[in-house]
Amino acid sequence: MAGWRQRLAETARKNRVEIVDAGLTRRDLVQLGLLTAGGYLVSKLGLSTRAAGAGGAPKSPRTTPWVEELPVPAVATPVDVDALGARPTKAPAAGESGRNDPHQHWELYDPAGADHYLIENRETLASWHRELPLDRCWCFNGTFPGPRIHARHGRSVLIRFRNQLPSLDAHVGYGRPTPSTRVENGHQGSESDGHPLDTIEPGAFKDHLFLNRRAGFTDARHGSGGDPREALASLWFHDHCLGFAAQNVYRGNVGLYHVLDAFDTGDENDPSETAWRLPSGPYDVPLVLHDRSFDPDGKGFFDLFALDGILGDTFTVNGKIQPFLRVARRKYRFRILNVGATRTYELALSREHPLVRLSRDGNMLPRPLVAKRITLAVGSRADVVVDFSGLPSGSVLHLVNCREQVDGRGPLERSVPPARGQKLLQFVVDGSLDTQTDPSRIPDRLVELPPVDHAEVVTERTFVFGCANGGWSVNGKPFDPDVFSALPRQGTAEIWTLANDTVGWTLPIHVALEEHQVLSRNGVATPQDEAAREDVVMLAPGESVKTFRRFRDFTGRYVTRCSNAVLGDHAAMFQWKVVP
Repeated sequence: MAGWRQRLAETARKNRVEIVDAGLTRRDLVQLGLLTAGGYLVSKLGLSTRAAGAGGAPKSPRTTPWVEELPVPAVATPVDVDALGARPTKAPAAGESGRNDPHQHWELYDPAGADHYLIENRETLASWHRELPLDRCWCFNGTFPGPRIHARHGRSVLIRFRNQLPSLDAHVGYGRPTPSTRVENGHQGSESDGHPLDTIEPGAFKDHLFLNRRAGFTDARHGSGGDPREALASLWFHDHCLGFAAQNVYRGNVGLYHVLDAFDTGDENDPSETAWRLPSGPYDVPLVLHDRSFDPDGKGFFDLFALDGILGDTFTVNGKIQPFLRVARRKYRFRILNVGATRTYELALSREHPLVRLSRDGNMLPRPLVAKRITLAVGSRADVVVDFSGLPSGSVLHLVNCREQVDGRGPLERSVPPARGQKLLQFVVDGSLDTQTDPSRIPDRLVELPPVDHAEVVTERTFVFGCANGGWSVNGKPFDPDVFSALPRQGTAEIWTLANDTVGWTLPIHVALEEHQVLSRNGVATPQDEAAREDVVMLAPGESVKTFRRFRDFTGRYVTRCSNAVLGDHAAMFQWKVVP
């Protein structure tokens, strides 16, 4: 694993941490020709012309809101396995990069009964707004967000991620063209999880195998389909490259992965007694939130010097700045995802119009909850249903962020009324879109929580996130890719306490492989109506959260990291390994 240090050293000047560690001042950077007097890094040795220095971030050009329609990514169509080129193999194939281990449970993959996708990571000229110039981004299959995959429970998906980005020698700007793509938070083997060190070199590919079986599928108590209470729904995939995930995601490395099953069938007309019949088709709409900044020329701007995190002053949804969406007078399902580098949202609708929340992260709740506001940290998701049927044609609503945040350390405790919040998306009720009936519904019950069985627990562990002298640590130690902080045994359960020992930082912590249940926060048991499965834990300064988690079906190495991607890139993470 020592090669990771060499890879970072190759692009040391692209990373503000390296510059700080070298003790270079603003004056030094100017004298070296790396920084202009105005505070911009020059296009040299891969440094971005759009990155701010000591002069601070610029203010983005103003754009006219509500003039561009919300783009809705189409559901991707699988390709024939032969369209991939070289056929997938259990062991790493020739031309494959970033995979050293064979696919686990390969015998469950049947090429004839699986869906295959070829997803290319390539340079794309993105249009964030018609009043801004095209921006050179890195996007999956040339769109932001990237492909929207509808997988089905029990049917395997194999994705070939091909890296078509420029070579390291030809690369200019922020980011690093060696992504390590992961589906978060899929139940998958470590070799398909997108470990930060499992990078795909330019010109190479990597095959990821997703069995789409619920956790516990190797447990005889549940059968080959896994525990039905461990269903997953709205997931996403993104870059995970060590030291550069924030930059690469900011540059466009985002795609969608939704799992359907016998309950959440994706068909509001499904006659099955088990089908939930949630809004589907054109009424099932992903909303990808991404706050961004632009320089005075209107080009994408990423501040390599912002160690606390990146806050954009411009709000995009599905790749457009403040778009609008025409809606019929009926129910819609919105799958909301926060991919911004740092910002935490508190979402509400104007007029205090209610939201019906269905999920927390990629997991359905035990029952739908009516909410006026929903908080989403980076990487968090929420499926909601909004009913527009009671509004007259011509009505206008806005999706609004009500949480104030002034820097990357975290949101403020106070929030504002929707009338004073940051407007993200405009809904225009259009009676001409109405149909005769709305067959969709909101079921009374969704997915029961699996029991927390303390008899399964073999050990308890505590992981304390801290920051001292500008460096991040867990349990007092900096991240080391040669060290595993835990070795849980396959087939067991553990209690993990995650703690925030910082002053001033709010830390959203993501844990891979299996969803957890929160047992207590600061020693107080979770209220019954807040109980849920999730994969992101929000830790306010000084907080500690006790969680219950299982380790089943797969072995190998995984990471737990801060999903404030800037902090995660600066080593606010630790590594662990499931052993047989």
